[in-house]
Amino acid sequence: MAPTSDGSPHASPPAEGTSFEDLPLHEKLKKGVQEIGYRVPTPIQRGTIPHAVSGRDIVGTAQTGTGKTAAFLLPVLERLLEEPRGRILALILTPTRELALQADGFLRKLAGHTHLRGAPVYGGVGMADQERALHGGAEIIIATPGRLLDHIGRGYVDLRSLRILVLDEADRMLDMGFLPDVRRILGHLPRERQTMLFSATMPPEVAALSRQFLREPKFIQVEERTVAAVGVTHLALPVPSQLKLELLLHLLQDETMTSVLVFARTKHRANTVVRQLEGHGFSTGVLHGNRSQSQRVRALEAFRAGRHRVLVATDIAARGIDVKDVSHVVNYDVPHEPEAYVHRVGRTARAQKRGDAFTLVSREEEADFARIERLIGMTIPRVRVPDFPYDAPSRPPPGPATAARRPPSPERRRGPPRSARRGFR
Repeated sequence: MAPTSDGSPHASPPAEGTSFEDLPLHEKLKKGVQEIGYRVPTPIQRGTIPHAVSGRDIVGTAQTGTGKTAAFLLPVLERLLEEPRGRILALILTPTRELALQADGFLRKLAGHTHLRGAPVYGGVGMADQERALHGGAEIIIATPGRLLDHIGRGYVDLRSLRILVLDEADRMLDMGFLPDVRRILGHLPRERQTMLFSATMPPEVAALSRQFLREPKFIQVEERTVAAVGVTHLALPVPSQLKLELLLHLLQDETMTSVLVFARTKHRANTVVRQLEGHGFSTGVLHGNRSQSQRVRALEAFRAGRHRVLVATDIAARGIDVKDVSHVVNYDVPHEPEAYVHRVGRTARAQKRGDAFTLVSREEEADFARIERLIGMTIPRVRVPDFPYDAPSRPPPGPATAARRPPSPERRRGPPRSARRGFR
């Protein structure tokens, strides 16, 4: 266990008995917390909020889905309650548009009883509304680095009054090559500020970033190692790489797979899988970095509403997809980075529900898959799918789809998605 004395760099969260009433938050914020449905703070919230409210720099490490967003939003709001309106006082940098929108949604709910306003700033949409927010319409800006730099380049963004900077999903920002953009943005910020850095993992590059940009930060680490989401049943399906599409089509014949999130390694690969699935009659959406914001929103809405039975995505979207009833995650490709597996499978079994995670593992991917097993501390069962012709030649890509396959009826959706595993041996 990490030392807990205030003079040490690392701290464990306070005792489990802590409630939001025990945290140093204004009653207006506690009311927002209650309305959003929070009852007991998570470990990262218990560990972060008291130190962040006091103005201390923070490095927080916790997995996706553990409450990091509220862990930094609540102290940001608390510290800005007495500040005058109409100036940019806090900046939250996040790697993707989906995460920016997700954080903005939380902010609106938590700040509902205060005068503080937030605005998301991201690419793929018009700049006019964002310009107004940056001109003084919001006190808290939630931005992706590239779009914020676009606005800064126009010369009208005033960050001189900024008091708080938050770097959210710092490891993902570095993976996506945002470090030069982050450095450029930091050059426009006041030196005297509070900085909070949150990350699902702590690779050496993130640790170096924290040493460079933070002053005597408090380290809050709630887990020693990465663990997979509770409630997920994991299965590895060994298959030759040229038969992956055939196996995916075979799996989708099971109508209990009502809402299927498929992860591909690259944007080109995702587009190819979508074309092939649509060619076989499956209603399918796609989500990756080359899609415009309106396209990404439409794809997510169609998936949530059941108009798309399948959504194919790349890892850039894994941490920003918030869909309640994903029955299955299918890793069409094994990710290079083991941590990406955790974020992928965490999209199912949300809110104490259960879900299935299938990974199609070719011989060439066995080494990467073994690294995943070492990371999560478990051996994932390898199974052969009954009645699948493993020795059959792969079919050529189909022609244009004639009609999208309808999703299963609501009656079929009610049952737990377990039959996809029955008979595997």
